[in-house]
Amino acid sequence: MSAQTDLNTSIKYIKGVGQKRAEALSTAGIDTVNDLLHYYPRRYLDRTTVKSIRDVKKGDQATMVGTVEVCGERQARKRKLFQAVLSDGTGMITLVWFNGVKYIKNAIQKGDRLAIHGKVEFYNGFQIVHPDFDKLDSDADPINTGTIIPLYPLSAELKKVRIDHRIFRRIIKNIKDLFSVIEDHFEESIINEEKLISLQTALQHIHFPESRENLHAAIYRLKFDEHFFLQLLMALRKNSYEKVGTNALTKSGPQVQQIEDGLGFELTGAQKNVIQEILEDIALPKAMNRLLQGDVGSGKTIVAIIVAATAVVNGVQVAVMAPTEILAHQHYKSFKKLLNKVHISCALLVGRQKAAERKQILTAINGGKIDIVVGTHALIQKDVEFKNLGFVVVDEQHRFGVVQRGNLLQKGLHPHLLAMTATPIPRTMAITYHGDMDLSIIDEMPKNRKPVITKIVKEDRLQNVYNFIREEVEAGRQCMVVYPLVEETEKSDLAAASEGYESLQDIFKGINIGLIHGRLKKNEKDAIMESYANNELNILVSTTVIEVGIDISNASVMLIEHAERYGLTQLHQLRGRIGRGSAKSYCILVERNIRDISRKRLAIMEKINDGFVIADEDLKMRGPGKFFSTEQSGFFKHKIADMVTDGPIIRQAREIAQNIAKADTKLDDHPLMKERLLKDYAQYMETVTIS
Repeated sequence: MSAQTDLNTSIKYIKGVGQKRAEALSTAGIDTVNDLLHYYPRRYLDRTTVKSIRDVKKGDQATMVGTVEVCGERQARKRKLFQAVLSDGTGMITLVWFNGVKYIKNAIQKGDRLAIHGKVEFYNGFQIVHPDFDKLDSDADPINTGTIIPLYPLSAELKKVRIDHRIFRRIIKNIKDLFSVIEDHFEESIINEEKLISLQTALQHIHFPESRENLHAAIYRLKFDEHFFLQLLMALRKNSYEKVGTNALTKSGPQVQQIEDGLGFELTGAQKNVIQEILEDIALPKAMNRLLQGDVGSGKTIVAIIVAATAVVNGVQVAVMAPTEILAHQHYKSFKKLLNKVHISCALLVGRQKAAERKQILTAINGGKIDIVVGTHALIQKDVEFKNLGFVVVDEQHRFGVVQRGNLLQKGLHPHLLAMTATPIPRTMAITYHGDMDLSIIDEMPKNRKPVITKIVKEDRLQNVYNFIREEVEAGRQCMVVYPLVEETEKSDLAAASEGYESLQDIFKGINIGLIHGRLKKNEKDAIMESYANNELNILVSTTVIEVGIDISNASVMLIEHAERYGLTQLHQLRGRIGRGSAKSYCILVERNIRDISRKRLAIMEKINDGFVIADEDLKMRGPGKFFSTEQSGFFKHKIADMVTDGPIIRQAREIAQNIAKADTKLDDHPLMKERLLKDYAQYMETVTIS
């Protein structure tokens, strides 16, 4: 390593790397020395807890050390696999790999000494499938013979250029002198008060832990950093938003009371509380930035209508943005039904409108003749100009990126923002991803809302289900059959629904069945939905386009095919499409090719109707990355932090971050902290001004 090497040096100049390996490392986000130091091990082999092979039992998560007695590739049914038999003098255990066979074949030979870790299973003897492993004692380098061995995420690209765990450790060892030049973005006072170790020490111990205590302290510090900077970003965003002056909407005209009086039911206590929170916010001369959370069917739309009407009474226009045309149409009908009675004008703006109709609507919006515009992302197109946009509602807001929301807000002069979601978000996720927003929760269901009875059925019981559906139809009620999004292509999704539709036509002769999917033209979708809404169709076969937006009070049964392919939150949202009328409603989950973990997930759906409880379980089982049915690119991806298990760290980091953001709004007193934020979080700074 040359004297000129620093943290910004390209990785290709480090001993043991070179051009080809540098290109492979770049695919893993490692371009500089600093990137390498912040590429953390995926897990560790702890040789201080090694078990003898004779002592392991089925189900154990165990670490063992032994020698490969025999190994090789073999054919099993339709696929190849690699097997190795490991012996430690007390017994033998078989190691099996079904994936990455080519790499494993080159990596493991007879006579190799391995440290391995994994779950012990029993199949013709004890075995571990896809164990973590590391070669030991193959050279004199003590880096490979420590008691706690780091194992790094290894992509296919890295394996191609023969970068394994040992090579990774050796490369990092070659830059060990640079640990000393790492500057800590936290002042000593914060480090001492929060009982943290220094950043320099944390990075040393994360790669080369000398003890479990060292390792735990390093993990804690690096997790704290990730949570801290995201919380700091949120706190600064909130600061910036609160400084934005706007119209104070203080009037409450008779129209609002007329809407409430005309509902035909009393609002729940939770709805009244939330409306009050929002009205207090918009009455202030600073822009509201609030997230409304509520379970499917909890009555968020009514809340949005009432506060939107209040905004109109105050002389401003309102924009309501939904992620799909189906949901936009649903909202438009709901808004129009209640607002027409009090002479508040409402229009629909979506992508597939005729040019003449669109032009007419745009002219009316620009002239201030339309009070409330409901639409999709069509609302953020350049030709949409409001006369006086003062209030924005974004529904299912996690489906829109930050930029899209920002584009809509720019159509007005600092309008108030109400974001809504029917995805109940666990508390840790809410403060992580929505910490810049005030939170309102509708945690009470309307009194007339009956819980949906949920049952899991195996495919061999489907005939009984079909008989039940026929009985429901004969009693005058309607049903939905949903097919999952198949991962390969949208076409296969459609094919599954189309095939299902054809077979159901044979099963339910004499019963009217419709098919709806994402590839239909808008007028075709509208026609099918209208027929279903008018009870002209008894059964609606659908892809997951009905996840949001279809409220048919007469629908009493939903059959979900291949239920194991869905997340719990998505299943819950689908289930929320029924049970809106007076009849008892049923959600039937069909399991096919199911594994134990999937069965456990589906069992939760049978027992629990509370969306917030389901969301917590979904987050625990699938992790934050897959929590939402549609991935959001604007969500920050942690390297080491974990929202499921890091609750106490998040709360600690949040408190410190908020105190700093409050006392030092531009971070002038924290230059290294500011530098790190601007460097690593630049893409999330669009609404923050600290320079």
